[in-house]
Amino acid sequence: MVNATVIASDVPAKAALSMTPCFFFLYINVVMLITLRSKAIFRETSRYILFTNMLFADSLTLVTCMLMYIFAIVRLYISSIACVLMMLAGGVLSLISPLNLAVMALERYIAICFPLRHAEITMCRRTGVAIAIVWALGSVQAFTNLILLLISGPLVSTLDFCSGLSMPGLEVYTDVNNAFTIIYFLSVGITIVYTYIGIVVAARSASSDKCSAAKAHRTVLLHLIQLGLCLSSILFDTIVALVRPHLDLFAALNVQYVMFLGLVIFPRCLSPLIYGLRDQTFRPLFLYNFTFGFRANN
Repeated sequence: MVNATVIASDVPAKAALSMTPCFFFLYINVVMLITLRSKAIFRETSRYILFTNMLFADSLTLVTCMLMYIFAIVRLYISSIACVLMMLAGGVLSLISPLNLAVMALERYIAICFPLRHAEITMCRRTGVAIAIVWALGSVQAFTNLILLLISGPLVSTLDFCSGLSMPGLEVYTDVNNAFTIIYFLSVGITIVYTYIGIVVAARSASSDKCSAAKAHRTVLLHLIQLGLCLSSILFDTIVALVRPHLDLFAALNVQYVMFLGLVIFPRCLSPLIYGLRDQTFRPLFLYNFTFGFRANN
């Protein structure tokens, strides 16, 4: 039998190790959001508007994960209703980034393949409509789970660990959630691959802007990598469910902790940072704000 004291002794170190990068990257995200709202070009250009939406969703996802992790390590009892609401919100937020990546890839595709119509198609109002559609599609799974939850009957009143795996009443939704995950990620993956191929073909055309096309297909390729990072966080609960029965409690907790950092926290943090630092217009102003003005904007 695993000694509970041994498990508890690791909690402060693990909490500090995981929460420190979370707060650091959350600060980075906040600085990025402030930077994106500081200039008219960022507020009125389609790709920056879409990047703002992705960054906002990733920041909320990070905050939700942090809260659920803190509740878990302090063994704070939480009502089942609050837990369900947090998981539904987390489910919506986790799907916004991949759907947003598909729209960002389409924006780059239009910029290269239809340059004369790019300004008309990606005007601010239409970009706002695209973002609204992204949030609507991302909410479909959560509303489906909520309806199934209301039909299934009452849950236990309180929980000491908020997770879909810890609530017997939600286990029946595993197949539904897996189906939604497959549909969403296949659709987004196909969209990004299609736009990548279209941009590569356009880059070989004699009439295209070679430099812009090369930058665009590298950006879309980065979107595909970002999609893989998003998928890793979506699969967290599934991997934990497969691994947990084969390990003792102490080993299972350690594996779950490592996967929490590697699959949930770091992908959500590194993805927008890498994307933002690649942009030559955004990077100088972001670095200036990040260092409180100590770094001169050359």
